[in-house]
Amino acid sequence: MSSSLTRSERLAALEATLASRILVLDGAMGTMIQKHKFGEEDYRGDRFKDWDMPLQGNNDLLVLTQPDAIRGIHTAYLEAGADFAETNTFSSTTIAQADYGMEELAYEMNVAAARLAREACDAMATPERPRFVAGALGPTNRTASLSPDVNDPGARNVTFDELRAAYAEATRGLIEGGTDVLLVETIFDTLNAKAALFAIDEVFEELGEELPVMISGTITDRSGRTLSGQTTEAFWYSVRHARPMSVGLNCALGADLMRPFVAELARVADVPVSVYPNAGLPNEFGEYDETPEQMADALGQWADDGLFNIVGGCCGTTPEHIMAIADAVEGKSPRALPQLEKRIRLSGLEPFTAAASAGKVAAE
Repeated sequence: MSSSLTRSERLAALEATLASRILVLDGAMGTMIQKHKFGEEDYRGDRFKDWDMPLQGNNDLLVLTQPDAIRGIHTAYLEAGADFAETNTFSSTTIAQADYGMEELAYEMNVAAARLAREACDAMATPERPRFVAGALGPTNRTASLSPDVNDPGARNVTFDELRAAYAEATRGLIEGGTDVLLVETIFDTLNAKAALFAIDEVFEELGEELPVMISGTITDRSGRTLSGQTTEAFWYSVRHARPMSVGLNCALGADLMRPFVAELARVADVPVSVYPNAGLPNEFGEYDETPEQMADALGQWADDGLFNIVGGCCGTTPEHIMAIADAVEGKSPRALPQLEKRIRLSGLEPFTAAASAGKVAAE
């Protein structure tokens, strides 16, 4: 049975559902694409058979050359219990597609990817349970905060305005294709994310409509910091001005190592929290060994402890992982939003919160 709800009706349902139960994101797109064992010819298809650069590995291109496979991956995750289908657009920006000489195709990729996810969601949705398309905006393969040259700390290989333009184009494509929410994800550099959020606001103003925005950062190791150096709390203070639907963490770590950072975010964020960890850390072959049962057991305990509102999987996860996770959180209450005292909250690499009493400040 399919649902023909309008976007505004779906968003109203999303708001209501988010308040009543834990929502489930899908799992890894790349892991599922690898299972197809596509070769160079598969990536090229007929349209790009004469392209003058190698294309194997450009997973986002598959929305144009292997659309049935991508739609099928979305469907598998939805059948496993996912509420959200994330678009296959992690690298669908002019900046990331420059590696393949495909900058001019970035907009088309975003439109096509959102439409495939929309088709899969609409085919699975019912009036009682809509399914939602999350338009993925990845971090790009460049960083605005860090130098690519160890001998020149001031060097940069991308500017804020270049990122802003690339993200604006991707955002327009995702909205045209039918996305319900925008997901700025796998953020390792907060300045890149700020460019994305700025671009999103510009597009909203340009189009005269707004969609919910999800923000998901990446803590790169046990230090508890993003690649650009911020702690989890400082990261949240850097992006909270965007008034997101949710904030969370994904990628880099498995559930066991990610928990303390999610707990910190759950303490300080006055919006819903999302989490989608990897299936453990990669082994010596670059594969992920954490089983669906292991992930579900860990995340089910997190749900019992009231740490999140939205849960899913990142690298190495499959529909089997998502099914186990969905079963583990079914019937459990979503995290209650904390009632935070109104304070001035600032951030550099560390968070800074003004004290309650006048004239005094204290770092938390």
